[in-house]
Amino acid sequence: MEVITSPKLMQETIISLKKQGKKVGFVPTMGYLHEGHKSLIRCSKKENDITVVSIFVNPLQFGKNEDLDRYPRDFERDRNICQEEGVDYLFYPDYKDMYPEGFQTYVEVTELSKGLCGDFRPNHFKGVATVVLKLFNIVNPDNAYFGKKDYQQFKIVERMVKDLNLPINVVGCPIVREPDGLAMSSRNTYLSKEERESALFIYKGLLEGKKLFESGEKDSEKIKQAVYQTINKAPLVKNIQYIELVDKDTLKPKKFAEKGDIIAVAVYVGNTRLIDNIEL
Repeated sequence: MEVITSPKLMQETIISLKKQGKKVGFVPTMGYLHEGHKSLIRCSKKENDITVVSIFVNPLQFGKNEDLDRYPRDFERDRNICQEEGVDYLFYPDYKDMYPEGFQTYVEVTELSKGLCGDFRPNHFKGVATVVLKLFNIVNPDNAYFGKKDYQQFKIVERMVKDLNLPINVVGCPIVREPDGLAMSSRNTYLSKEERESALFIYKGLLEGKKLFESGEKDSEKIKQAVYQTINKAPLVKNIQYIELVDKDTLKPKKFAEKGDIIAVAVYVGNTRLIDNIEL
């Protein structure tokens, strides 16, 4: 495995590989890799000749008073994981190479960035879309892999690729969970033992909502209420930021639920914000 820090060298490497007819898969990450990331890498390995992983904690997608400074980082650990998983190239750029002095160009996917996390993290998705487009221009993958835990992010990237005519296939991969149901997230490291037990109520709540829908209930408010009541039982849940039942493509709230719709939640357990979702 080769570690590349220069965007120019990364571009040149990919150009050379593509001249040889190689198909390139790409997994963009912010590091502190877990089983969810590994599942994306394995999908890429299966479907491409070359797999590139990027690690870049993108300051553009963090708001004021968010966790940019304490976001977990451990490059050596991540490098070892990539090596073990058979990654071909690890792209690890510096901030100044991604955002040189005078940087002033941003990408915004307007409608899909509204609602859900977009209502509570202004400019977050502008930061996500901007860095992902930059990474796509540097790595020029054939296929790019995103986890569906960040479902709104996945749909925004998918839309951006379509709207800007990028020749990239965006692949959404299933949420990977701990054995007890907690969705894998780098932010799970913030949780104390007691907080982690409370965090399990998030998935339990989503399952309750899905169960109610499968029993015949179509009223979104009643389904969301069932999710709320379960999550609210957790002693260390500080704030349920949102529970929404939305169309899987437009992300617009639904009055009546249909198969394929998404229940999405954001919950503060202690001081840690966790998101999760389930497909009906």
